[in-house]
Amino acid sequence: MPTTTEPGSTDPDGLSPPDAVASADRPRSEGVRPAVARPIHAGSASDAEQLRQSRSIQAETSGPQETEALAARLAQRLRPGDVVLVSGELGAGKTTFVRGACRALGVAGAVTSPTFTIARRYDGAVPVSHLDLYRLGDLADEDPALLADELAADRVAFVEWPEVGSPVGLDAERVVAEVRLEHRGGDRRLVVVRERPSAP
Repeated sequence: MPTTTEPGSTDPDGLSPPDAVASADRPRSEGVRPAVARPIHAGSASDAEQLRQSRSIQAETSGPQETEALAARLAQRLRPGDVVLVSGELGAGKTTFVRGACRALGVAGAVTSPTFTIARRYDGAVPVSHLDLYRLGDLADEDPALLADELAADRVAFVEWPEVGSPVGLDAERVVAEVRLEHRGGDRRLVVVRERPSAP
């Protein structure tokens, strides 16, 4: 079972999550408590109020299956046009998280890291794009619009290594969640999911 950091407590890195609050518009998952928090990456100034109201889930998972299960809960709320940013060190479990979300979105085939291909497409209940921007700097001589189709409004897109760069078509207004994964020793991972509230 994933373990969560309770309101008012401090995790091993000294992070003190804000008090948890109930969410009426999103289902609550057992053992995971939504909280008001600021996103990892701020959007435009016009989006400030929506970002301030972002919800956060912080959980420690003990293995890949629990990480995938956490991702599946997020995926249940995704729809075409949504973009999810996934960050973390090499081997932190970014692709594992995306795999869990893809399974919940109806993807039956293998879900593997697109590090060397930059992007992969999957067919599920909705089309899914999986981008890895780790090598984006190596694409300086390529047309930056090549990845725009992977971020089209008819698909859900997961973007690994968003801190490396922003490809054409990555609109901050469409980022509905930001995920950070951290090593906690062995198969344990700290997973932080920050979601923007749904539009009224």
